[in-house]
Amino acid sequence: MNAVPHLIEPLVLPASLDAPDAGEFLEFGELSDALVLETWGNPDRSSPAQARLQYWRDSPYTQLRLFFVRVGGRMVGRSWIRFGLQENVHTGLLHVNVLAEFSGRGIGRALMDHAEDLAASRGCTTLQTFTEHPADFDVEDPRLLKPGTGTGGVPAEARCVRFARRAGYRLEQVERFSALTLPPAEDTLAALEADALSKAGEHYELLHWTDSCPEEYAAQLAVLMSRMSTDTPAGGLSYDEETWDVRRVRHVENTWKQAGLDSLVASARHRDTGELAAYSVVQVSDRKPWLANQDDTLVASHHRGHRLGMLVKILNIRRLLTGYPNVERIVTFNAAENDHMLAINVALGFRPAGYDGEWQKTL
Repeated sequence: MNAVPHLIEPLVLPASLDAPDAGEFLEFGELSDALVLETWGNPDRSSPAQARLQYWRDSPYTQLRLFFVRVGGRMVGRSWIRFGLQENVHTGLLHVNVLAEFSGRGIGRALMDHAEDLAASRGCTTLQTFTEHPADFDVEDPRLLKPGTGTGGVPAEARCVRFARRAGYRLEQVERFSALTLPPAEDTLAALEADALSKAGEHYELLHWTDSCPEEYAAQLAVLMSRMSTDTPAGGLSYDEETWDVRRVRHVENTWKQAGLDSLVASARHRDTGELAAYSVVQVSDRKPWLANQDDTLVASHHRGHRLGMLVKILNIRRLLTGYPNVERIVTFNAAENDHMLAINVALGFRPAGYDGEWQKTL
């Protein structure tokens, strides 16, 4: 007797959290939270409902499609796939999760095949995905599966790793997920700050703002944001260079605000040229008051060597300590081969909380 195929249903986003048709979206969010707890044991990597609703909407730059599978009326598996509309138009980033008690029934495979078919129908030639791994394994174990970069690794026998390999994906990069417990030791912070200031000298000044970049710096911030796609390690992953302008900067700032986030931005400005040389973003939500997310940090390549990355990170840490006393820790991601930024984070006190495997395949 043939098994009943899994019905894959699309998630339709409601107009608001209290809209009459918001029930399915909220149920999908509950499934998402349960999946995070299964993997990580805490909700740090979950997003508040308002943030999800905002980030999952289509924009001029990306489209996201979400799907789910029910068993006995209960949502037990989900998938999503994001398509670029301005860059990476031939690349689909997808992710598949199934609750552990429903694994082994072909639900994940069905969701993966469905997402890949959708990507192929849109003309995608490259697919990317990721796997998540708490820091409960020996990073020096020679049996780890290594990415093409040769740096970092993930447990070869992990269920998600075996799933990705069977689906034809290749591990191209490992990202380290780190956490800093607040407050850090003040003597350590002060010593790092003094050292960094001595390297930067009088050539740079520090700026900061919340949520919205001052108009006089917005065009320069756009240049730095575009360099996030070219000046940070990507391993063997295929990415197009992103084009940013003031309109795109304002779009992402508005998205952050609509998602319920306070976005603290610290920047370093070169005094002689007036050029923004570095920036760093930390975000806080009143729905998760114990946590701050370290987003982008970038120092323009021709301004490196002056400890600007350290300075902008310390500035934002101090702003958190004074303005958000309920924040208990900051979490961040770094490519395992990004030695310079990792060294800054380690010096500040960040410790490994987990690792993400970044995977890719060509259709």
